[in-house]
Amino acid sequence: AMAIARQVLCLCAFLSVPHARSEPIRYSVAEEAESGSLVGNLAQDAGLTPAQLSARRARLVSEDGRQHFRLDRGSGRLVVAGRLDREELCGQSGTCMLPFELLLANPLQFFRVEVALEDINDHLPVFPEERVTFDIPETSDPGSRFPLEGARDVDIGSNSIQTYSISPENEYFSVSYGSRSEDDKYVELVLEKPLDREEQAEMDVSVIAVDGGSPPRSGTAQIHVVVLDANDNAPIFTQEVYLGQILENMPEGSVVLAVQATDRDAGVNGDISYQLSQAVGQSDSAFVIDPTTGEIKLTKPLDFEDSEQHELRVRARDGGGLSAICKVLVEVVDVNDNAPELVLSSFSSPLPENTVPDTVVALFSVRDRDSGANGKISCALEDQLFFSLRPAYKNYYELVTVSALDREETAQYILTVTAADAGSPPLTTTQTFTVDISDVNDNAPVFNQTSYTMYVRENNVPTVFVGAVSAADADVGLNAKVTYSLAPVQAAERPSCSCISVNSENGHVFVLRPLDYEQLRHTEVTVSASDAGSPPLRANVTVRLVVLDENDNAPLVLYPAQDSSPPSSELVPVSAEAGYLITKVVAVDADSGQNSWLSYHLLRATEPGLFTVGVQSGEVRLRRPVTDRDTVKQKLVVLVRDNGKPPLSATAALSALLLKDFSDVRLPHSSPATEGEADSLTTYLIISLVFVSLLFLISTAVFVARKVCKRKELKAGHVLYGADNLQSSLADAAAAGTLPRAYCYEISLTTGSGNSEFKFLKPILPSLPPQHCAIGQGPDDEQDFPCVPVSTEDMAPDNAGTLSAGQFNSL
Repeated sequence: AMAIARQVLCLCAFLSVPHARSEPIRYSVAEEAESGSLVGNLAQDAGLTPAQLSARRARLVSEDGRQHFRLDRGSGRLVVAGRLDREELCGQSGTCMLPFELLLANPLQFFRVEVALEDINDHLPVFPEERVTFDIPETSDPGSRFPLEGARDVDIGSNSIQTYSISPENEYFSVSYGSRSEDDKYVELVLEKPLDREEQAEMDVSVIAVDGGSPPRSGTAQIHVVVLDANDNAPIFTQEVYLGQILENMPEGSVVLAVQATDRDAGVNGDISYQLSQAVGQSDSAFVIDPTTGEIKLTKPLDFEDSEQHELRVRARDGGGLSAICKVLVEVVDVNDNAPELVLSSFSSPLPENTVPDTVVALFSVRDRDSGANGKISCALEDQLFFSLRPAYKNYYELVTVSALDREETAQYILTVTAADAGSPPLTTTQTFTVDISDVNDNAPVFNQTSYTMYVRENNVPTVFVGAVSAADADVGLNAKVTYSLAPVQAAERPSCSCISVNSENGHVFVLRPLDYEQLRHTEVTVSASDAGSPPLRANVTVRLVVLDENDNAPLVLYPAQDSSPPSSELVPVSAEAGYLITKVVAVDADSGQNSWLSYHLLRATEPGLFTVGVQSGEVRLRRPVTDRDTVKQKLVVLVRDNGKPPLSATAALSALLLKDFSDVRLPHSSPATEGEADSLTTYLIISLVFVSLLFLISTAVFVARKVCKRKELKAGHVLYGADNLQSSLADAAAAGTLPRAYCYEISLTTGSGNSEFKFLKPILPSLPPQHCAIGQGPDDEQDFPCVPVSTEDMAPDNAGTLSAGQFNSL
């Protein structure tokens, strides 16, 4: 009611306005323009200013009361107020005009305004039905037309539907469209080629309607074509002749085979029924056919002996009266009810393992009471690696060897021979042959080690067990019985120790007598293992016996000599400082290893605090300087001990004279005491001269020997000492190899040496380069020590110096 009242007031105002413009102000705007889109400057086109619009309360008035546009008083612009849909406002009208008035007050005035709403392509062509089905008989002629309801597009002009097309393009159909009158448009589906339901019973195409917009829009309708059948095809069998086989013992109702015919027509025209007709000359048929499925079944049992084959005729008829005929041949198959038989003629077992290939092991024959394929027999051997079957004559077969046999790999073969006939299903008979392989002595004993090393300690008890050898033989029986013995020594070889024995039954090795490490450190023998075959086979192995050292030798003191004669005295000046070398105790041990490691200890002395002994070197030195309270003649006992368990030891006794000067040895005979000291000094001088002479002779001999053996490597060092029994001591020391260093000096007395001083001359022997001295004789006992010859230049810088009494005695 309010809207109607508003329209009446506007109309009255319009009629009462004296100043109205006769021509309207026209604008155009596209539909679906966004709200706020500019239509035009209404104030400018009406000859007004924005200030006048505000002052005169300008507003827009339409007949229907709907405000599609809005006036901006501040700028005078006319803009879209809301969504504008041309199809909703004007429908299918060719033009769409939206009129309204601009109404002003003070004085009252109005302007007519018309806005043309332009169409845009905003709608798709739409078919009334998205899927249309056509039933077209396959007998339809080309050119037949089938009307189709056209698509609709609410747009107008060029934005409406312009063309139709069909997709995908095919040879059967096309689309035709046009206008019978201005408002009568048609669309038709045109048949271009005859249809054949048997080739293609159905097909689908799409009709597409396209408008003229930019870009164009389209709509699609799915056309489903169903080709209606006509009885234009007769039944066809899948085969012209059907072949079937059936066993003579099959029961009644068994299916022999099934025939099948097809008809490309559909419905009643494609329904097929089967009929069976007996061949000429055959009565009381034993067969019947299912009219629907075409299965041929037995009505009674067949007899192979009466008839081996039956011939039948089958007719297939469709619902339209068309038919076809095929031939059926049924073959009666004999029943395979007899299995093959295997008759053994000869069989050899056991076989020696050295049997040559192609040796006949067994001979047998096979037979089958059936006939035809049921009576044909084939034989097969499962394992054909060492044996095989071969035909002999007629139905006889031979079982033969094909390769060498080895009892050690396989002692027994279980062979399975299968005889099978050619029936369906085949019947089989199995025969098992157990072939034992007898042993031949073809394997020598084999030791479990390539060599043996056994150990025994010296001083062992007689017949002590030291180890065992073991050999195995892969043969059996006597061929595998192993006995052990010592192999004889060849003439060209070094004879081995006769102290070893081996048990012939179990291979235990014994040492028959006590051994001495210092005489025999290791030995080797050859043990032979022999089997009891004929001829026997044997194998040899080397047994190495290593003698382990025991600490059974006490150290032997070489210097100073410990014979029955009184020990020599060493001369020590009272001015000597602490560390002064008085002499050196030299000892050897016949043992080896740690049993020969020697240590030196001061056992007792006249003044124990005056002397010290090097634990490893055996050097006797002053621990402190000599004082007046010390006794002139000092006696010492040095203990030499090895490193064995338990350790063995020896002692060396020596004496030292503490003198202010070597001239003190010539004291006046004023008293018995002084005479005794003079005699002692004379004795010392004589001993020194003897020592120097011996040293000279030995140096000369060594020099000559070196010239002769200059190309041979020195195997041991030489230690020269001036003392009684020096040559024997040197020989023992060289044999034992325990001297740590080699010293070579030449000492001579100068003329006029009344003051007991000695001069060093240039050495006769050249300084030798450092060498290694091998101590010990066994491979495990070798230790290298440097042999450094020392020349007199190391002690006398000017090649001529004075040797004190203590230094001389130490030499």
